[in-house]
Amino acid sequence: MTGLVTVYVTCASRSQATDIGRTLVEERLAACANVLPGMASHYVWQGVLQRDREYALLLKTRAALFADLEVRVRELHSYDVPCIVAWPLAAVSEPYARWVAEQTREPGSAAGGHGDGA
Repeated sequence: MTGLVTVYVTCASRSQATDIGRTLVEERLAACANVLPGMASHYVWQGVLQRDREYALLLKTRAALFADLEVRVRELHSYDVPCIVAWPLAAVSEPYARWVAEQTREPGSAAGGHGDGA
């Protein structure tokens, strides 16, 4: 395993996905955030079948940052129960893995840390 994950989050709007993604990158909880175009989601919520348009947010980060990232997404998200799942990356090119590590803070460092020992 590489120690890296892609985190998948569904959002109610493009602006929500963009805002959450930008915040997580600024706070160095994710190296990169991709907002994917709208999709149709079907699910049951409080006993009623729902169909909504949602946007997918893909975040690349260290597996060790998932817990902090999850807390932050919950703070920023409008859903009571947002979808926040991580897929482990079995193989990653070395230069990309190094870049993700450089762009994310060290696990356990304070929010807003820059990974530079500050």
